[in-house]
Amino acid sequence: MNRKQQTPQAWIRPEQPDTALERVREKVRTCIQCGTCTGSCPNAFAMDATPRKLWRLVLMGQSREIFESRTFALCSDCYCCTLRCPRGLALTDAMADLKQIAAAGKHGGDAACTAFYSAFLQSARRYGRVQETRLMARYLAVMTPRRPLMPFRFSGLGMQMIKKGKISLRRPPAGRSLKGIFARIESMKDGQ
Repeated sequence: MNRKQQTPQAWIRPEQPDTALERVREKVRTCIQCGTCTGSCPNAFAMDATPRKLWRLVLMGQSREIFESRTFALCSDCYCCTLRCPRGLALTDAMADLKQIAAAGKHGGDAACTAFYSAFLQSARRYGRVQETRLMARYLAVMTPRRPLMPFRFSGLGMQMIKKGKISLRRPPAGRSLKGIFARIESMKDGQ
């Protein structure tokens, strides 16, 4: 019999190395896949890919799977994973790097998360603090064309928060603008 031997296809196809992920890959290169990060993460139950799986994807260069995932967007920066990692890896910093790459729009990612981060930073930059009502107004204005019913989903919650005094429709006292600080950060980024 003269049959060609077929090699089995890999269940994950290797991609071209992603230069944007190199900084993150360097931070998790010595990960031993013990799962301590996932076990200590308070948000792991809500993540579609556990932190352990995310680090594996980073090491394998699977940028499409990484940025289709919402794992890094759900990270609350509590540092539990970093504190408990037996290798002492800066996992929270790696998550922050993934958030920055996604916010830069290089890989698509979750539009809702990117819109929220953008509105949050814009509010902090302009007013010196986050003004919740303006933050939500800006966020919903960006998201409404994509999801027209989205504002109605949050209207009940907004009314309850106004009744309980958690948020106010009055303009808060003017804070110091942080434009200078943000400009300095941008110039430092450009200098890298």
